[in-house]
Amino acid sequence: MAIDSSAAGSVPAALPYSLESWGWDDRWAAAFIPLAADDRSPARIIAQHRGSWLVAGENGEWSASLTGRLRYAAGDGELPAVGDWVSCVRPDGGGTARIDSVLPRRSAFVRRAAGSRVGAQTVAANVETLFVTTSLNADLNPRRLERYVAMARESGADPVVLLTKEDLVEDGEAVVERLAAELRVPVVALSSRTGAGVEALQPWLVRGRTIALVGSSGVGKSTLLNRLAGQELMATREIREEDGRGRHTTTHRELFRLPGGALMLDTPGVRELGLWDADEGLADTFAEIVELADRCRFRDCGHDHEPGCAVQAAIRAGDLDEARLLSFRRLGEELAEQPSEAERREAKRRFFKSIEVAAHARAKRKDDRWRNG
Repeated sequence: MAIDSSAAGSVPAALPYSLESWGWDDRWAAAFIPLAADDRSPARIIAQHRGSWLVAGENGEWSASLTGRLRYAAGDGELPAVGDWVSCVRPDGGGTARIDSVLPRRSAFVRRAAGSRVGAQTVAANVETLFVTTSLNADLNPRRLERYVAMARESGADPVVLLTKEDLVEDGEAVVERLAAELRVPVVALSSRTGAGVEALQPWLVRGRTIALVGSSGVGKSTLLNRLAGQELMATREIREEDGRGRHTTTHRELFRLPGGALMLDTPGVRELGLWDADEGLADTFAEIVELADRCRFRDCGHDHEPGCAVQAAIRAGDLDEARLLSFRRLGEELAEQPSEAERREAKRRFFKSIEVAAHARAKRKDDRWRNG
């Protein structure tokens, strides 16, 4: 499926077009040196559909596909994602470019691939700030936020929680204070519809900084993007009155340039968000439990009914919400069930081997039919 370059990458006409306007800097230039060649040029992936990418280079935007070598060599979560800087070969006279290398990432927001396949999927790459977005109405779920913040911390980006639809509730300030204390990240309440609270995002909307909007469907990510851009970049739909939920509108990942020079990556609502190699992010998100566990009498304390358990003592004293401990356990068990890196490599080797065997068998059948007339 080819990407419509007339729709993707839309920006206000006043913004100059250059690699720098997409976040290119001296560090990226140094990283590109080993890949530089006469027929190769740097570009940033700014949109992605199934099997097709849109890249922005020095002289504009064009569709791109992957070389077979890159597709075969890529490990879990290593296929190019929106936000990646890549090395491209563009044929003379235009046409589809070929992506042959991905520059080393500075950050990567990675989730477990949806469905039954065990593997990783990179949702966004080279992001400095992750706006973890949820709404203050019926969609607010602290346990889901803990999952997002843990993954955000593991990604290498700085998480900021945005509580949208502030105009639909009365106790927004109390929720902000509680979540900021629990998650230990900045929390901002705002209304994309009225504009209230949006000015509080200015410290992160820095020229050249890449920000990703992540969150479940219907929380107002596209509405916020449209307000920050000053124009309708992404379609939005009204919230459903019967259950307080919005409807999913974004269908692909896309990077936009905002009028002030910041870059904003909008992502589809994520219905399934499995943790992937997020041990450190989990520990940081539940730091108070980790700190309490260090004070337990037994090193292998299960924080259940053991004597001298500091975690259970904190729950009895009202200093720790038991729901936080249950969430910590659940996410920890999810991580423990993941296959090792060696097991993932072996699974990939068997997959490509099966493809090779199937292709060989097909070629043999075709040759036999030709020989037998």
